Amino acid sequence: MHGACEAIVADLEWLGVAWNEGPARQSERLERHREAARTIGIEDGEGALRFGTLTLLRADGTPTYHLASVVDDNDFEITHVVRGADHRSNTELQLALGHALGLEPPQYAHHGLLLGEDGKKLSKRNSPVATIADLRAAGIPAAAVRAYLEELGEPVHDVHLDLPRIRRLAIDTIASMPDDELAALAEAPVELTQALRGARDLVEARQMATAILEPKPIRLPEEARPTLERFVELRASGLDGKEVVRELKAVGGDLKALRLALTGVERGPELWTVIAALPRDEALRRVSAAL
Repeated sequence: MHGACEAIVADLEWLGVAWNEGPARQSERLERHREAARTIGIEDGEGALRFGTLTLLRADGTPTYHLASVVDDNDFEITHVVRGADHRSNTELQLALGHALGLEPPQYAHHGLLLGEDGKKLSKRNSPVATIADLRAAGIPAAAVRAYLEELGEPVHDVHLDLPRIRRLAIDTIASMPDDELAALAEAPVELTQALRGARDLVEARQMATAILEPKPIRLPEEARPTLERFVELRASGLDGKEVVRELKAVGGDLKALRLALTGVERGPELWTVIAALPRDEALRRVSAAL
């Protein structure tokens, strides 16, 4: 369970959610839970402590979820508990338990759940992305996830996870992200950020950066020579990336060949941003090497 706790903390930190203290582990509060159980519990034939039909302590002395939650909420002075609608059925039971223990209950609020495509509770079985860690691994920026959660608010009813919407928010977030932040997340020099603005996610942004910084060696056919030689003339004359692309389009230049010469791949950021990101001498060297 220590690993699960660390994963939750990592997710909250990634999202930028701060907290005042903790986390506290229920496993470290066993004596407090047992003390509370003994005040109202009756031992059954198997050695467990029960309160009516509710088990408080199992036969091995470990507390159940209901007992630990009620006692901990009181001891940590929790005033509001916001949780999924699947816990709504627990509320009446926990209120009764708190009353029996003489504890002041918090206010409970319940929101709808995120569901997979099959209408069932979100899980690895029904969604390619089921956790915050999955979104992080997929390259979705934390700001995009926060924006999606803010749009959801606290839904009264269950809602289906809208991955296309999250991906659109990721594109918008990357497009508007400050240069230094995007460079850090894409693990790239800040000079490349303009070329990375069109990435759909941070995984793609890193791939774009790699293609620009460490292109695959490539040899182009003789048919590409006129375009590449014209590029050398234009770039050597001091024209910027947009001007170079415009001039090459005007003469029917082979822009695909130029992209291959500069990055080693057929697709990627807008070509003018690649040209702008590369030092002029490096761009000319790559074109020469491709020929």
